[in-house]
Order: sequence, then C-alpha cells, then structure tokens
Amino acid sequence: MAKKYEINMCEGPLFSKLIAFALPLMLSSILQLLYNAADVIVVGQFAGHAALAAVSSTGSLVNLIVNLFIGLSVGANVATARFFGAKDDRSVHETVHTSMLLSIIGGIGVGIIGFFGARTFLLWMGSPDDVIDLAALYLKIYFVGMPASMVYNFGASILRAIGDTRRPMRYLMISGAVNVVLNLVLVIFFDMSVAGVAIGTVASQLLSAIFVVYALVRGSEGSSFQLFPHKMRIYRDKLVIILQTGIPSGIQGSVFSLSNVLIQSTINSFGSVAMAGNGAAANIEGFIYVAMNAFHHAALTFTSQNLGAHNLARIKRIFWQCILLVTSVGFILGCAALFFGPQLLSIYDSDPQVISFGIVRMQIICLTYFTCGIMDVFAGLMRGLGNSVTPMVVSLLGACGLRVVWLYTVFALEPTLRCLYISYPVSWVVTSLAHGICFIIQMKKTQKRLAAAERAAIDSAAAKPAELGV
Repeated sequence: MAKKYEINMCEGPLFSKLIAFALPLMLSSILQLLYNAADVIVVGQFAGHAALAAVSSTGSLVNLIVNLFIGLSVGANVATARFFGAKDDRSVHETVHTSMLLSIIGGIGVGIIGFFGARTFLLWMGSPDDVIDLAALYLKIYFVGMPASMVYNFGASILRAIGDTRRPMRYLMISGAVNVVLNLVLVIFFDMSVAGVAIGTVASQLLSAIFVVYALVRGSEGSSFQLFPHKMRIYRDKLVIILQTGIPSGIQGSVFSLSNVLIQSTINSFGSVAMAGNGAAANIEGFIYVAMNAFHHAALTFTSQNLGAHNLARIKRIFWQCILLVTSVGFILGCAALFFGPQLLSIYDSDPQVISFGIVRMQIICLTYFTCGIMDVFAGLMRGLGNSVTPMVVSLLGACGLRVVWLYTVFALEPTLRCLYISYPVSWVVTSLAHGICFIIQMKKTQKRLAAAERAAIDSAAAKPAELGV
C-alpha cells in the first residue's frame, strides 16, 4: 500500500517529481499554519486587541523553545532518506523506531519546559501588562499538546523521506478543519477567548498525530519504514546520525528564533496596536514562507536520497531547479500579498491603525522574501550532503548575528519599525551568498570523497583474486 505514495527521487524526470513532492507539502504546511492563523483571526474578530496581541506575540517564543527538537526531525528525515536511497532496509527500520521514540521523549520535555516557564519567558520578552496574562494562559495550554505535535512532525518527516507528502496533507486537512470549528465554537459560544483557541489547536495536533502514527503502523505494512510501537528503542548509531544533522539544524532554528524574540521584544515597546499589526502581517507572510519552505524540504530529501545512491550529477540539477522554483514562488506570492495587503490584514483586525502597522512590515518583507527561500534551499542542500554544521554557523553569523548587530547599531540610530524590518532582507541576502559559496565547496569535497571510496572498492575487489591465487 505504501508503494503508491513513494517517489523515486534517484531516477526519471526531476522537475515534475520536485513539484509532486513540494505541492502537497506546501499545502499541508499552509494547513498547519492555519492552526495559528485561525487562532489569531478568531480572537482578533471576537475577543479584542489584547487577545490578538497575546496570541500573535507568542509565535517567536514557541519557535525558540521547540525548534531544537523540530531540528531533530530534520535529522530523522535526512537519515531515513539516505538509507532509503541506498536501499538499506535494516537501517531504515532502526532509524524509524529511534526517531519515533525520540519524538515522544522530546515532546514531553518541551511540554514541561513550556508549561512551567511560560510566564517567566514572557516577562523576559517585556510583554505588556494588558497582554501577559492572556499570553501565558495560551502558552500553557498550547504546550500541553507538545508531545502530539512532536510525534506528528517526526512521523511526517519519515513519510517525506520516502517521498510521501500526500498523506500528511490529508491528515492536516481534517485536523485543520477541526481546529477552525473548535475555535469558533469555544470562542463565540463559550466565550473562552485565548483558552478556546489554544484548546482547539491542541485537539487538532492530537488528531494529526494519531493519523500519522496510523500511517506508519497500518498504512506502511510490509515496507522498511513500517512502525512497530512495541519495537521502539534507541539504536545508538542511528541516534548519532540523527543528532549530527538534527542538533545543528535545531540550534540554528532556536538561535534564529532568539533573534526574532529580540526583535519581537523591540516591537512590544511600540505598544499593543503595533504588536497586533505586526502579528497579523507576520501570519500572512507565514503562508509565503511555508510555500517556499516546501522546496527547502525537497532539496533536503532529494539530495539525501541521491547522496545515498552516489548520484552527484542529479544533485546539481536538484540545486538549479529548486532555486528557480523557490525564487518564482516567493516573488509571485510576495507581490500578491502586498497588493492585497489591506484586505488580508482586515481579516485579522479591521482597526485602521492595526492595518497601517501591518502594511509597514509587508512593504519591506514581501518584496524581498524570495531571498529567504533561496537561503533555506542552500541550507537544505548542504544538510542533504551530510553537512549540517556549516549552514548552522553561516546562518548564525550571517542572519542572526547580523540582525542583533543591526538592532544595536543601525536601529539605535533610527528607532523606527521600518528600519527594524529592513534587517530581515539584509540578513537573507548576505547569508544566501555565503551559503552558495559553501555549497560549491561541499560539492567538491563530496565528489572527491565518493571517488576515493569507489577507487578503494575497486582496489579491494581486484586484490581478492590475487589473494586466492596465493
């Protein structure tokens, strides 16, 4: 049954397969983003500015806390795809069972940290008095559902590793619809405000986790990646491979989020109306980001499988086609979002002041967002080649470090929101250029390493008959 969901990434036409992989992932990521968007829209329309600011201002903090373990799911994807491309069924089996147990352990740990530290973290961010109580309540409920969220993310990363992006999309269509219905019922009819939207999100995460586990247990029968819950254990060598890719990826995501938390803290100083406008604009831009990010995952997974198959010529084609696709999607969607900016922002909050603050952000971000997509594709290519440390270091220095420097230098001289937002495209362009150089170097190193391994294999094969003759 699982065969019909697989994509042969190592042979055949590439462009159509990249689209076939990326499109369902793009749609499922948009559906997942609707979890938070539905929360923001419902509270903005039915619970007031304070509730909107409370929910929208928690995104960067949530990402800061969870990104380390989300990074480990990237490690699970890379390891599974590489072994799958090399047709190593035993290693695929061990990677799957290590990954799913790791997701449960990580989800429980992150949930405990987020639940008990919610208010303290918000105080560190300087959340206003009229927002902090609602934001803390939202976060506490949200983090109760973190184990389910982690199980879904790890399970979906395993399915993506073999090219299956359709089933996760279907699961999120159902759970996303449940989330929206629960939001409306709990907020409008039961007047539960931020607690209602948080409960709706947790219920949706639990449902999507159940679906993805079912897909691995019953929907993948007879395949190397079938999950047997009673066989879940940590295989040390597979854990090491997952951590080698996942920890640098997670650290990068967490530090990225840290820089965004610093920026969010600065935005908080402009007041709750500015926070609401920024949060609404960021939610709209999030749809563009996840559309582009589908090609990051395509580059990551296709490169991992083809590295396992020792097919470097195809990796070069993956590079050019993913860059072309992410640039086109990012620029077109960015222009469309800016053109319809006032109408889109009014979905979240019809207050003219909120819309005005949101437009300021969108004018800077939307037209340049495609450079962020290019940056992420380069990082995906590097991780697919087995090097997760270099993109982490480059991103930390070129993106995160530059934003922090900008905050304390350029922004200090001109403390306006427009000046603050310019730090984003500047960091994306600088980091993309650095990633491009590193990718070229890494490809040359990989080519030499594989050539040396092939020569060693030939020499070993040639030596065996001579030994027998002796």
